[in-house]
Amino acid sequence: MIEMMPIKAVESIGMTVADMDRSIDFYTTVLPYQKISDRQVSGVETDRLYGLSDVQMRIVKLQLGDELVELTEFITPKGRPIPPDSRSNDRWFQHIVIVVRDMEQAYQHLHHHWVSQTSPNPQTLPAWNPVAGGIESFYFKDPDGHNLELIHFPTDKGDPKWQSSTKSLFLGIDHTAIVVANTAISLAFYCDLLGMKLQQQSENSGVEQEKLSGIYHAKVKISSLKASAGLGIELLEYIEPDIGRPMPIDTHPSDLWYCQTTIITENSTSKIQQLKAERVSPLPTEVIPASESDIEFGQSFLIKDPDGHIIKLIDN
Repeated sequence: MIEMMPIKAVESIGMTVADMDRSIDFYTTVLPYQKISDRQVSGVETDRLYGLSDVQMRIVKLQLGDELVELTEFITPKGRPIPPDSRSNDRWFQHIVIVVRDMEQAYQHLHHHWVSQTSPNPQTLPAWNPVAGGIESFYFKDPDGHNLELIHFPTDKGDPKWQSSTKSLFLGIDHTAIVVANTAISLAFYCDLLGMKLQQQSENSGVEQEKLSGIYHAKVKISSLKASAGLGIELLEYIEPDIGRPMPIDTHPSDLWYCQTTIITENSTSKIQQLKAERVSPLPTEVIPASESDIEFGQSFLIKDPDGHIIKLIDN
């Protein structure tokens, strides 16, 4: 039986972008992120980590509240764009959920900047749902088509930190949400293997969920997970319609639909052989020691979850 990972925190969410300057402008002007680092990375160890050749990357870290997002532009090799017919129930879907103090004010701010909308307007989830009732949500996209969500929690919902008195409109990042094919299988991966804790589950349906996601007759099983620190991870299983497309098997880190969730752990490198024995797919199969790499962390490696979403494990 494989041992549970000694997870410390979900540290950040990473996305591949086509034009870093354009993305920085969006995330720091339309949204109030602060740039905290900007660097270029290349070399044989980077090639090995990402399974590509002649990699040259620009990596920018942004902060909103206490939470981090990492944007990566592959200067070489260039990847493919997000499919124009991508939908909220496709299993490459992953989005960042941004907490706001006032939903209408935040929506008008985005509307003023002509952001691409998935939802026609903010939706208030119905009171019949004891877990999500009263939560306001709105889906939109960044210039590359990455999915983003605004969320406003009523006083009886969400982390108490979001109820603090503040003048800021955009407060921070609550969690990242990913579409999965089978909740039970994904829970075995994220909870039994990685050591996250299931906080709550619910099923969302009805006209509000349809408008929010842009999916007709949507019925979604939602499982909220947390580590002891950092961001949450939310699993979205579309019970109806269950026709979402799988992650392309030839996905590369340079492709714009590629996202990775960075998890800080202890002694994860000793678990690699156990991961292989359990048929968890590492990408690649070797660990990159800090002494041989210009990536700023200690030893790190990438693994795929059951649906192909990428987890970056970092020993720290």
